[in-house]
Amino acid sequence: MLAKFKTRPPADDPEVLARQVERKAIADAREVRMAERRKQREEEAVLLAAQRLAEAAAEAARNAEQEAAAREASRQEALAKIEQKAARDKRYAARKARR
Repeated sequence: MLAKFKTRPPADDPEVLARQVERKAIADAREVRMAERRKQREEEAVLLAAQRLAEAAAEAARNAEQEAAAREASRQEALAKIEQKAARDKRYAARKARR
């Protein structure tokens, strides 16, 4: 075991220093890639949230439009019934006036 440690190069050996620098560069590059991925995921999350918000707003607008159309249809139906009743009452009054 002692021979194993004696064959180990010293910490100030140029090869050891070069490997340390290379490992540091690889670790730094990995951190940069991870940060870029994290930033990309956050941007995608923001875009997705904005898209969902826009879809919800569009859905709310469609619902409001449908409700307005339904109210208008109901109002038109009620007016038609009132007009029919008025015409029927007028015919009835005319028939009574003829007698």
